[in-house]
Amino acid sequence: MLGAIIGDIAGSIYEGHNIKTKEFEFFSTRHRCRPTDDSIMTLAVAKAILNAGNDIPALEKEAVKQMQALGAQYPHAGYGGKFRYWLRDPDPQPYNSFGNGAAMRVSPCGFAASSLKEAISMADAVTKVTHNHPEGLKGAEATTVAIYMARTGKSKEEIRKAIEKHYYNIDFTLDEIRPRYRFDVTCQGSVPQALEAFFESVSFEDAIRNAISIGGDSDTLAAITGGIAEAYYGIPADIRAKALTYLDETQLAILNAFESKYGTPEEKIG
Repeated sequence: MLGAIIGDIAGSIYEGHNIKTKEFEFFSTRHRCRPTDDSIMTLAVAKAILNAGNDIPALEKEAVKQMQALGAQYPHAGYGGKFRYWLRDPDPQPYNSFGNGAAMRVSPCGFAASSLKEAISMADAVTKVTHNHPEGLKGAEATTVAIYMARTGKSKEEIRKAIEKHYYNIDFTLDEIRPRYRFDVTCQGSVPQALEAFFESVSFEDAIRNAISIGGDSDTLAAITGGIAEAYYGIPADIRAKALTYLDETQLAILNAFESKYGTPEEKIG
């Protein structure tokens, strides 16, 4: 799941200032990169999985508990309007959302699941507590399926075939959409683009650069792409080391506990 956090951090300064090129400083020293709501909620899902394991009903309850807990601890991370209210609601209910928040936080499910069926069930459990619209569930599922397949050794061609059969028809290239692509916080308007950023990539870093380069909701696009890219490529040691410097003790503790239990994808060279 660190790949999603890295994508979020790298893209955090470009959400409001889109950059339509792959040539940019990965972790900007001129502007302060930071973990945003994408990272905080990814960590919340990870902690929920640590506490509930593959007990799906328990995972659903834990997802609510941990998202609200970390949301209260990091109240200024940049949450969307309805979700911001949900975080503070004493009786939180799903609100039929199809926002891309469903896909940006779900990567731990793909890394923790022991089967594709379980990965989908876990994704649905942590998603439907807020994003219970069919498009929200689809975006979370598609992201999780791609991560699980990448993690278990499937090729890009196999992953694309599964995505296009069950979720999205990706009939564009990044070069085709880059000039006209604009800010879109829906799953249907950002998950296919994030997937294509992975499909066109040649490395972990290249995948995140692809996602950020098209503009739009840059940190979330890169978070979605980053989770898949981590599962497929692993994370280069220098990028991993730098990324960890952006996390505080609470965030590092969750990450370390999750990786200790579920492992860290080895970097694949060449």
